[in-house]
Amino acid sequence: MIALLSPLFFALVLSIGIGVFVRNIRKISRNIQLGQPIDRSDNPAARWKNMALIALGQSKMVKRPVAGILHVIVYLGFIIINIEVLEIITDGLVGTHRAFSGLGIVYSILIGSFEVLAALVLVAILIFYIRRNGIKLQRFVSNDLKGWPKSDANYILYFELVLMSLFLFMNAADYHLQNLGVSHYKAVGSFPVSQFISPVFNGMNETWVVLLERSAWWLHIIGILIFLNYLYFSKHLHILLAFPNTFYADLNAKGQLSNLATVTQEVKLMLDPNADPYAAPAGDAPVSKFGASDVQDLNWVQLLNAYTCTECGRCTSSCPANITGKKLSPRKIMMDTRDRLEEVGKNIDANNGVFVPDNKSLLHDYITPEELWACTSCNACVEECPVNISPLSIIIDMRRYLVMEQSAAPQSLNAMMANIENNAAPWPYNQQDRLNWAKE
Repeated sequence: MIALLSPLFFALVLSIGIGVFVRNIRKISRNIQLGQPIDRSDNPAARWKNMALIALGQSKMVKRPVAGILHVIVYLGFIIINIEVLEIITDGLVGTHRAFSGLGIVYSILIGSFEVLAALVLVAILIFYIRRNGIKLQRFVSNDLKGWPKSDANYILYFELVLMSLFLFMNAADYHLQNLGVSHYKAVGSFPVSQFISPVFNGMNETWVVLLERSAWWLHIIGILIFLNYLYFSKHLHILLAFPNTFYADLNAKGQLSNLATVTQEVKLMLDPNADPYAAPAGDAPVSKFGASDVQDLNWVQLLNAYTCTECGRCTSSCPANITGKKLSPRKIMMDTRDRLEEVGKNIDANNGVFVPDNKSLLHDYITPEELWACTSCNACVEECPVNISPLSIIIDMRRYLVMEQSAAPQSLNAMMANIENNAAPWPYNQQDRLNWAKE
Protein backbone atom coordinates (compact mmCIF):
# COMPACT_ATOMS: atom_id res chain seq x y z
CA MET A 1 0.00 0.00 0.00
CA ILE A 2 1.22 3.47 -0.80
CA ALA A 3 2.36 5.20 2.37
CA LEU A 4 0.46 8.28 3.38
CA LEU A 5 2.23 11.54 2.72
CA SER A 6 3.95 13.04 5.72
CA PRO A 7 1.88 15.07 8.20
CA LEU A 8 4.76 17.55 8.12
CA PHE A 9 4.20 18.17 4.40
CA PHE A 10 0.47 18.52 5.03
CA ALA A 11 1.17 21.08 7.77
CA LEU A 12 3.37 23.01 5.32
CA VAL A 13 0.64 23.08 2.63
CA LEU A 14 -1.96 24.11 5.21
CA SER A 15 0.28 26.85 6.61
CA ILE A 16 0.96 28.31 3.16
CA GLY A 17 -2.75 28.31 2.27
CA ILE A 18 -3.85 29.92 5.54
CA GLY A 19 -0.90 32.35 5.50
CA VAL A 20 -1.80 33.72 2.06
CA PHE A 21 -5.45 33.97 3.12
CA VAL A 22 -4.55 35.97 6.25
CA ARG A 23 -2.37 38.31 4.17
CA ASN A 24 -5.26 38.96 1.76
CA ILE A 25 -7.72 39.56 4.59
CA ARG A 26 -5.33 42.09 6.11
CA LYS A 27 -5.23 43.95 2.78
CA ILE A 28 -9.02 44.06 2.67
CA SER A 29 -9.18 45.24 6.28
CA ARG A 30 -6.60 47.96 5.55
CA ASN A 31 -8.55 49.15 2.52
CA ILE A 32 -11.84 49.26 4.42
CA GLN A 33 -10.19 51.31 7.16
CA LEU A 34 -9.30 53.97 4.58
CA GLY A 35 -12.93 55.07 4.95
CA GLN A 36 -14.17 57.80 7.24
CA PRO A 37 -15.16 56.84 10.80
CA ILE A 38 -18.81 56.14 11.59
CA ASP A 39 -20.34 54.80 14.78
CA ARG A 40 -22.42 51.64 14.30
CA SER A 41 -22.31 50.36 17.88
CA ASP A 42 -25.92 51.27 18.73
CA ASN A 43 -28.63 48.70 19.48
CA PRO A 44 -26.45 45.57 19.51
CA ALA A 45 -29.46 43.29 20.05
CA ALA A 46 -31.02 44.39 16.74
CA ARG A 47 -27.67 44.05 14.99
CA TRP A 48 -27.13 40.48 16.19
CA LYS A 49 -30.69 39.68 15.12
CA ASN A 50 -30.07 41.10 11.65
CA MET A 51 -26.92 39.04 11.26
CA ALA A 52 -28.65 35.86 12.44
CA LEU A 53 -31.71 36.27 10.20
CA ILE A 54 -30.16 37.78 7.06
CA ALA A 55 -26.57 36.50 6.88
CA LEU A 56 -27.01 33.14 8.59
CA GLY A 57 -30.73 32.54 8.02
CA GLN A 58 -30.77 33.84 4.40
CA SER A 59 -34.16 35.47 5.06
CA LYS A 60 -33.88 38.02 2.24
CA MET A 61 -32.60 35.48 -0.29
CA VAL A 62 -35.83 33.49 -0.36
CA LYS A 63 -37.90 36.51 -1.37
CA ARG A 64 -37.16 35.23 -4.86
CA PRO A 65 -37.96 31.55 -4.22
CA VAL A 66 -36.19 29.80 -7.11
CA ALA A 67 -32.82 31.49 -6.75
CA GLY A 68 -33.30 31.73 -2.98
CA ILE A 69 -33.87 28.03 -2.35
CA LEU A 70 -31.03 27.02 -4.69
CA HIS A 71 -28.72 29.45 -2.92
CA VAL A 72 -29.74 28.08 0.49
CA ILE A 73 -28.86 24.55 -0.71
CA VAL A 74 -25.43 25.66 -1.93
CA TYR A 75 -24.90 27.74 1.21
CA LEU A 76 -25.79 24.86 3.52
CA GLY A 77 -23.63 22.56 1.45
CA PHE A 78 -20.70 24.93 1.74
CA ILE A 79 -21.10 25.37 5.51
CA ILE A 80 -22.09 21.86 6.58
CA ILE A 81 -20.06 19.75 4.19
CA ASN A 82 -16.95 21.66 5.12
CA ILE A 83 -17.36 20.45 8.68
CA GLU A 84 -15.64 17.41 7.22
CA VAL A 85 -12.69 19.67 6.43
CA LEU A 86 -12.00 19.65 10.18
CA GLU A 87 -11.66 15.87 10.00
CA ILE A 88 -9.44 16.10 6.91
CA ILE A 89 -7.18 18.61 8.67
CA THR A 90 -7.02 16.38 11.74
CA ASP A 91 -6.21 13.32 9.63
CA GLY A 92 -3.58 15.26 7.70
CA LEU A 93 -1.82 16.60 10.77
CA VAL A 94 -1.99 13.44 12.88
CA GLY A 95 -1.73 10.81 10.15
CA THR A 96 -5.04 9.12 11.01
CA HIS A 97 -7.92 8.21 8.72
CA ARG A 98 -11.48 9.36 9.55
CA ALA A 99 -10.44 10.61 12.96
CA PHE A 100 -14.03 11.45 13.98
CA SER A 101 -15.39 7.97 13.29
CA GLY A 102 -15.49 7.32 17.02
CA LEU A 103 -18.75 9.31 17.09
CA GLY A 104 -20.49 6.11 15.93
CA ILE A 105 -24.04 6.55 14.67
CA VAL A 106 -23.67 10.34 14.80
CA TYR A 107 -20.74 10.07 12.39
CA SER A 108 -22.78 7.93 10.00
CA ILE A 109 -25.61 10.47 10.08
CA LEU A 110 -23.17 13.31 9.41
CA ILE A 111 -21.44 11.62 6.47
CA GLY A 112 -24.81 10.57 5.01
CA SER A 113 -26.11 14.15 5.34
CA PHE A 114 -22.97 15.53 3.74
CA GLU A 115 -23.38 13.25 0.74
CA VAL A 116 -27.04 14.10 0.19
CA LEU A 117 -26.22 17.79 0.41
CA ALA A 118 -23.31 17.35 -2.01
CA ALA A 119 -25.65 15.75 -4.54
CA LEU A 120 -28.18 18.58 -4.10
CA VAL A 121 -25.41 21.15 -4.51
CA LEU A 122 -24.42 19.55 -7.84
CA VAL A 123 -28.03 19.85 -9.03
CA ALA A 124 -28.20 23.48 -7.86
CA ILE A 125 -24.92 24.29 -9.63
CA LEU A 126 -26.28 22.87 -12.88
CA ILE A 127 -29.44 25.00 -12.59
CA PHE A 128 -27.41 28.11 -11.72
CA TYR A 129 -25.21 27.53 -14.78
CA ILE A 130 -28.25 27.18 -17.05
CA ARG A 131 -29.87 30.32 -15.60
CA ARG A 132 -26.69 32.33 -16.07
CA ASN A 133 -25.40 30.98 -19.41
CA GLY A 134 -28.35 29.21 -21.06
CA ILE A 135 -31.51 31.13 -20.24
CA LYS A 136 -29.41 34.30 -19.77
CA LEU A 137 -31.64 36.13 -17.32
CA GLN A 138 -31.57 39.87 -17.90
CA ARG A 139 -29.76 40.70 -14.67
CA PHE A 140 -26.94 38.33 -15.66
CA VAL A 141 -26.30 39.73 -19.14
CA SER A 142 -26.10 43.45 -18.34
CA ASN A 143 -23.16 45.52 -19.56
CA ASP A 144 -21.76 45.81 -16.02
CA LEU A 145 -21.24 42.03 -15.96
CA LYS A 146 -19.15 41.83 -19.10
CA GLY A 147 -15.61 40.46 -18.87
CA TRP A 148 -14.20 39.42 -15.50
CA PRO A 149 -17.49 39.56 -13.48
CA LYS A 150 -19.11 37.06 -15.86
CA SER A 151 -16.05 34.80 -15.87
CA ASP A 152 -15.74 35.01 -12.09
CA ALA A 153 -19.31 33.81 -11.59
CA ASN A 154 -18.66 30.79 -13.80
CA TYR A 155 -15.31 30.05 -12.16
CA ILE A 156 -17.09 29.80 -8.82
CA LEU A 157 -19.55 27.29 -10.27
CA TYR A 158 -16.65 25.24 -11.66
CA PHE A 159 -14.90 25.35 -8.29
CA GLU A 160 -17.99 24.11 -6.47
CA LEU A 161 -18.60 21.42 -9.09
CA VAL A 162 -15.05 20.08 -8.75
CA LEU A 163 -15.01 20.22 -4.93
CA MET A 164 -18.33 18.40 -4.54
CA SER A 165 -17.35 15.81 -7.17
CA LEU A 166 -14.00 15.17 -5.46
CA PHE A 167 -15.79 14.76 -2.14
CA LEU A 168 -18.14 12.10 -3.52
CA PHE A 169 -15.39 10.38 -5.52
CA MET A 170 -13.15 10.25 -2.44
CA ASN A 171 -15.95 8.70 -0.39
CA ALA A 172 -16.77 6.22 -3.14
CA ALA A 173 -13.17 4.97 -3.24
CA ASP A 174 -13.08 4.87 0.56
CA TYR A 175 -16.31 2.86 0.65
CA HIS A 176 -14.91 0.40 -1.90
CA LEU A 177 -11.71 -0.07 0.12
CA GLN A 178 -13.74 -0.53 3.31
CA ASN A 179 -15.68 -3.35 1.67
CA LEU A 180 -12.41 -4.98 0.60
CA GLY A 181 -11.23 -4.87 4.20
CA VAL A 182 -8.07 -2.98 3.27
CA SER A 183 -5.90 -2.05 6.20
CA HIS A 184 -6.28 1.59 7.35
CA TYR A 185 -9.76 1.85 5.74
CA LYS A 186 -11.96 0.76 8.63
CA ALA A 187 -15.67 0.24 7.97
CA VAL A 188 -17.27 3.44 9.26
CA GLY A 189 -19.78 5.98 8.01
CA SER A 190 -22.83 5.94 5.80
CA PHE A 191 -22.51 6.56 2.06
CA PRO A 192 -26.00 6.90 0.54
CA VAL A 193 -24.74 8.59 -2.65
CA SER A 194 -21.15 7.48 -3.18
CA GLN A 195 -22.06 3.80 -2.75
CA PHE A 196 -23.60 4.05 -6.21
CA ILE A 197 -20.33 5.44 -7.60
CA SER A 198 -18.08 2.84 -5.99
CA PRO A 199 -18.82 0.08 -8.58
CA VAL A 200 -16.53 1.94 -11.02
CA PHE A 201 -13.64 0.57 -8.94
CA ASN A 202 -14.73 -3.07 -9.31
CA GLY A 203 -11.94 -5.16 -10.74
CA MET A 204 -9.40 -2.37 -10.29
CA ASN A 205 -6.11 -3.09 -8.59
CA GLU A 206 -6.26 -2.27 -4.88
CA THR A 207 -3.15 -0.11 -5.06
CA TRP A 208 -4.68 2.00 -7.82
CA VAL A 209 -7.88 2.53 -5.82
CA VAL A 210 -5.83 3.66 -2.81
CA LEU A 211 -3.89 6.03 -5.05
CA LEU A 212 -7.13 7.47 -6.48
CA GLU A 213 -8.66 7.86 -3.01
CA ARG A 214 -5.53 9.62 -1.71
CA SER A 215 -5.35 11.81 -4.82
CA ALA A 216 -8.99 12.88 -4.40
CA TRP A 217 -8.34 13.54 -0.69
CA TRP A 218 -5.36 15.77 -1.44
CA LEU A 219 -7.03 17.54 -4.36
CA HIS A 220 -10.09 18.20 -2.19
CA ILE A 221 -8.18 19.92 0.61
CA ILE A 222 -5.85 21.76 -1.79
CA GLY A 223 -8.91 22.84 -3.81
CA ILE A 224 -10.50 24.23 -0.66
CA LEU A 225 -7.34 26.21 0.15
CA ILE A 226 -7.19 27.54 -3.42
CA PHE A 227 -10.88 28.49 -3.24
CA LEU A 228 -10.29 30.20 0.10
CA ASN A 229 -7.62 32.41 -1.43
CA TYR A 230 -9.55 32.94 -4.65
CA LEU A 231 -12.24 34.67 -2.57
CA TYR A 232 -10.00 37.75 -2.37
CA PHE A 233 -10.41 38.27 -6.13
CA SER A 234 -14.04 37.19 -6.31
CA LYS A 235 -17.53 38.41 -5.63
CA HIS A 236 -17.82 35.39 -3.34
CA LEU A 237 -15.99 37.33 -0.67
CA HIS A 238 -19.53 37.88 0.62
CA ILE A 239 -19.36 34.34 2.07
CA LEU A 240 -17.24 35.88 4.82
CA LEU A 241 -18.22 39.57 4.79
CA ALA A 242 -22.01 39.12 4.79
CA PHE A 243 -21.85 38.61 8.55
CA PRO A 244 -20.13 41.89 9.55
CA ASN A 245 -21.95 43.71 6.75
CA THR A 246 -25.41 42.81 8.08
CA PHE A 247 -24.28 43.51 11.64
CA TYR A 248 -23.09 47.04 10.84
CA ALA A 249 -25.93 47.90 8.45
CA ASP A 250 -27.88 51.11 9.04
CA LEU A 251 -30.78 50.47 11.42
CA ASN A 252 -32.60 53.72 10.65
CA ALA A 253 -35.72 53.76 8.51
CA LYS A 254 -34.82 53.43 4.83
CA GLY A 255 -36.29 56.82 3.96
CA GLN A 256 -34.14 58.57 6.57
CA LEU A 257 -31.03 60.18 5.11
CA SER A 258 -28.10 61.15 7.29
CA ASN A 259 -27.28 64.83 7.64
CA LEU A 260 -23.81 66.33 7.41
CA ALA A 261 -22.87 67.32 10.95
CA THR A 262 -21.24 70.60 9.88
CA VAL A 263 -24.29 71.64 7.86
CA THR A 264 -26.59 70.75 10.74
CA GLN A 265 -24.47 72.90 13.05
CA GLU A 266 -24.65 75.83 10.63
CA VAL A 267 -28.44 75.57 10.42
CA LYS A 268 -28.70 75.50 14.22
CA LEU A 269 -26.58 78.63 14.42
CA MET A 270 -28.80 80.34 11.86
CA LEU A 271 -31.91 79.51 13.89
CA ASP A 272 -30.39 80.52 17.23
CA PRO A 273 -31.09 84.25 17.86
CA ASN A 274 -28.39 84.36 20.52
CA ALA A 275 -25.63 82.83 18.38
CA ASP A 276 -22.69 84.97 17.23
CA PRO A 277 -22.34 84.40 13.48
CA TYR A 278 -18.76 85.68 13.60
CA ALA A 279 -17.58 83.44 16.43
CA ALA A 280 -14.85 80.92 15.65
CA PRO A 281 -16.18 77.36 15.31
CA ALA A 282 -15.84 75.28 18.45
CA GLY A 283 -14.95 71.63 18.75
CA ASP A 284 -13.73 69.64 15.76
CA ALA A 285 -11.76 71.15 12.92
CA PRO A 286 -13.82 72.28 9.93
CA VAL A 287 -14.59 69.72 7.28
CA SER A 288 -12.27 69.94 4.26
CA LYS A 289 -14.77 68.42 1.82
CA PHE A 290 -18.54 68.09 1.64
CA GLY A 291 -19.78 64.79 0.28
CA ALA A 292 -17.57 62.25 -1.48
CA SER A 293 -15.61 62.27 -4.71
CA ASP A 294 -13.34 59.30 -3.99
CA VAL A 295 -13.36 56.17 -1.86
CA GLN A 296 -11.41 57.78 1.00
CA ASP A 297 -14.33 60.22 1.45
CA LEU A 298 -16.84 57.42 2.02
CA ASN A 299 -17.26 55.87 5.46
CA TRP A 300 -15.80 52.46 6.26
CA VAL A 301 -19.23 50.75 6.27
CA GLN A 302 -19.80 51.89 2.68
CA LEU A 303 -16.42 50.40 1.72
CA LEU A 304 -17.36 47.19 3.54
CA ASN A 305 -20.57 47.22 1.47
CA ALA A 306 -18.50 47.40 -1.72
CA TYR A 307 -16.44 44.35 -0.81
CA THR A 308 -19.57 42.45 0.26
CA CYS A 309 -21.50 42.96 -3.00
CA THR A 310 -22.65 39.62 -4.40
CA GLU A 311 -23.21 41.05 -7.92
CA CYS A 312 -26.55 39.24 -7.95
CA GLY A 313 -28.25 42.18 -9.68
CA ARG A 314 -31.40 42.20 -7.57
CA CYS A 315 -30.81 45.88 -6.87
CA THR A 316 -30.47 46.80 -10.53
CA SER A 317 -33.41 44.64 -11.65
CA SER A 318 -35.62 46.50 -9.12
CA CYS A 319 -34.28 50.00 -9.82
CA PRO A 320 -37.00 52.13 -11.49
CA ALA A 321 -34.37 54.32 -13.14
CA ASN A 322 -32.66 51.31 -14.70
CA ILE A 323 -35.96 49.71 -15.71
CA THR A 324 -36.92 52.86 -17.61
CA GLY A 325 -33.65 52.88 -19.55
CA LYS A 326 -31.55 55.26 -17.47
CA LYS A 327 -27.82 54.66 -17.17
CA LEU A 328 -27.93 53.99 -13.42
CA SER A 329 -27.16 50.48 -12.14
CA PRO A 330 -26.88 50.20 -8.33
CA ARG A 331 -24.85 47.02 -8.83
CA LYS A 332 -22.35 48.93 -10.98
CA ILE A 333 -22.09 51.62 -8.28
CA MET A 334 -20.93 48.99 -5.79
CA MET A 335 -18.64 47.23 -8.27
CA ASP A 336 -17.04 50.54 -9.29
CA THR A 337 -16.50 51.48 -5.65
CA ARG A 338 -14.80 48.15 -4.98
CA ASP A 339 -12.66 48.43 -8.13
CA ARG A 340 -11.52 51.94 -7.24
CA LEU A 341 -10.81 50.87 -3.65
CA GLU A 342 -8.67 48.00 -4.93
CA GLU A 343 -6.83 50.45 -7.19
CA VAL A 344 -6.14 52.74 -4.24
CA GLY A 345 -4.96 49.76 -2.18
CA LYS A 346 -2.51 48.68 -4.90
CA ASN A 347 -1.26 52.27 -5.09
CA ILE A 348 -0.54 52.17 -1.35
CA ASP A 349 1.19 48.78 -1.64
CA ALA A 350 3.39 50.06 -4.46
CA ASN A 351 4.42 53.18 -2.52
CA ASN A 352 5.44 51.74 0.84
CA GLY A 353 2.14 52.28 2.59
CA VAL A 354 1.49 55.82 1.32
CA PHE A 355 -1.14 56.81 -1.23
CA VAL A 356 0.36 58.80 -4.08
CA PRO A 357 -2.24 60.91 -5.94
CA ASP A 358 -2.96 59.31 -9.30
CA ASN A 359 -5.17 62.04 -10.79
CA LYS A 360 -8.14 59.67 -10.71
CA SER A 361 -11.24 59.48 -8.54
CA LEU A 362 -14.36 57.42 -8.07
CA LEU A 363 -16.44 60.29 -9.40
CA HIS A 364 -16.05 60.86 -13.15
CA ASP A 365 -13.41 58.14 -13.71
CA TYR A 366 -15.67 55.33 -12.53
CA ILE A 367 -19.13 56.77 -11.83
CA THR A 368 -20.62 59.56 -13.93
CA PRO A 369 -22.91 62.36 -12.73
CA GLU A 370 -25.51 61.07 -15.20
CA GLU A 371 -25.74 57.83 -13.21
CA LEU A 372 -25.99 59.66 -9.89
CA TRP A 373 -28.74 62.06 -10.96
CA ALA A 374 -30.81 59.24 -12.47
CA CYS A 375 -31.42 57.87 -8.96
CA THR A 376 -34.90 58.52 -7.55
CA SER A 377 -33.77 57.83 -3.94
CA CYS A 378 -36.57 55.27 -3.63
CA ASN A 379 -34.46 52.71 -1.69
CA ALA A 380 -35.59 49.79 -3.86
CA CYS A 381 -31.96 48.70 -4.18
CA VAL A 382 -31.50 48.73 -0.40
CA GLU A 383 -34.71 46.78 0.15
CA GLU A 384 -33.78 44.13 -2.40
CA CYS A 385 -30.16 43.51 -1.40
CA PRO A 386 -29.86 40.09 0.27
CA VAL A 387 -26.95 41.26 2.47
CA ASN A 388 -28.15 44.78 3.42
CA ILE A 389 -25.90 46.83 1.13
CA SER A 390 -26.86 50.46 0.55
CA PRO A 391 -25.85 51.79 -2.88
CA LEU A 392 -28.08 54.81 -2.19
CA SER A 393 -25.85 56.08 0.61
CA ILE A 394 -22.89 56.28 -1.80
CA ILE A 395 -25.04 57.97 -4.45
CA ILE A 396 -26.27 60.59 -1.96
CA ASP A 397 -22.76 61.37 -0.71
CA MET A 398 -21.47 61.82 -4.26
CA ARG A 399 -24.43 64.02 -5.14
CA ARG A 400 -23.62 66.17 -2.11
CA TYR A 401 -20.12 66.65 -3.45
CA LEU A 402 -21.43 67.68 -6.86
CA VAL A 403 -23.82 70.21 -5.33
CA MET A 404 -21.83 71.59 -2.39
CA GLU A 405 -18.29 71.42 -3.77
CA GLN A 406 -18.69 71.79 -7.52
CA SER A 407 -22.09 73.52 -7.82
CA ALA A 408 -22.74 70.97 -10.54
CA ALA A 409 -26.39 70.13 -9.95
CA PRO A 410 -28.70 69.81 -12.99
CA GLN A 411 -30.42 73.03 -14.02
CA SER A 412 -33.83 71.73 -12.95
CA LEU A 413 -32.51 71.01 -9.46
CA ASN A 414 -30.81 74.41 -9.24
CA ALA A 415 -34.10 76.06 -10.15
CA MET A 416 -35.91 74.09 -7.45
CA MET A 417 -33.35 75.03 -4.78
CA ALA A 418 -33.49 78.69 -5.83
CA ASN A 419 -37.29 78.58 -5.46
CA ILE A 420 -36.96 77.05 -1.99
CA GLU A 421 -34.50 79.80 -1.02
CA ASN A 422 -36.65 82.59 -2.41
CA ASN A 423 -40.20 81.26 -2.02
CA ALA A 424 -39.86 78.62 0.73
CA ALA A 425 -41.29 76.09 -1.74
CA PRO A 426 -40.09 74.22 -4.84
CA TRP A 427 -42.51 76.14 -7.08
CA PRO A 428 -41.85 79.54 -8.71
CA TYR A 429 -44.74 81.28 -6.97
CA ASN A 430 -44.69 84.09 -4.47
CA GLN A 431 -45.53 82.84 -0.98
CA GLN A 432 -48.64 85.03 -0.98
CA ASP A 433 -49.91 83.28 -4.12
CA ARG A 434 -49.25 79.69 -3.05
CA LEU A 435 -52.87 78.98 -2.12
CA ASN A 436 -54.44 80.55 -5.20
CA TRP A 437 -54.87 77.11 -6.76
CA ALA A 438 -57.49 76.30 -4.11
CA LYS A 439 -59.72 79.16 -5.26
CA GLU A 440 -60.07 77.67 -8.73
